[in-house]
Amino acid sequence: MKFGWTRAALVLASIVGTAGAAQADRIKNPTAVFSGLDKITGRIVSFEVKVDETVQFGALQMTARVCFTKPPTETPNTTTFVEVEETGTDGATRKVFSGWMFAASPGLHGIEHPVYDIWLVDCKGGTEVIAEPKEAPEELPPIEPTAQRTPSDAGRPGGIMAPSGSAQPLPPAPPLNTAPLQQRQPVQRPSRDFNRNAPLINTDR
Repeated sequence: MKFGWTRAALVLASIVGTAGAAQADRIKNPTAVFSGLDKITGRIVSFEVKVDETVQFGALQMTARVCFTKPPTETPNTTTFVEVEETGTDGATRKVFSGWMFAASPGLHGIEHPVYDIWLVDCKGGTEVIAEPKEAPEELPPIEPTAQRTPSDAGRPGGIMAPSGSAQPLPPAPPLNTAPLQQRQPVQRPSRDFNRNAPLINTDR
């Protein structure tokens, strides 16, 4: 049973590692579609950003580097890598965000800004499918069964050791010191002189 569990754990680890290494195909798109919220006015605006193009949204400048989608035969997964900078009142720019955005999870790796919220909606215009190499799972080496224990292994830690030498018989118990029983002498009771003239009580009632 222990060998079965060990082999099952190794197979599961191999499957998980292969799934992480192998990536599914994806489509490279030239345009990313975003939605932006102005928290002060409450207005939501949808806009498109071409790859390597910079678009101004309020005080933010957004540049999309890549935009990927999945083929129709696979699970949808739309992602984009963007860089966002903000221009301050002094004219200096500072980087606000640089990373991946996911259309299925707008709150994951989103832009944190006190005035604006921007999230990815879709990628479009792509026809080029990028085939990712899929690694074949490695064959696991056969698991050799552990050799059975021999009598010489009895001295190993955790083993039960037999007592050395032959077992000695227990000494006999000492005899009990008992005194001989004395015969009891019969007790002589004084004879009573019954009055033959006393009334007789009938016990047969």
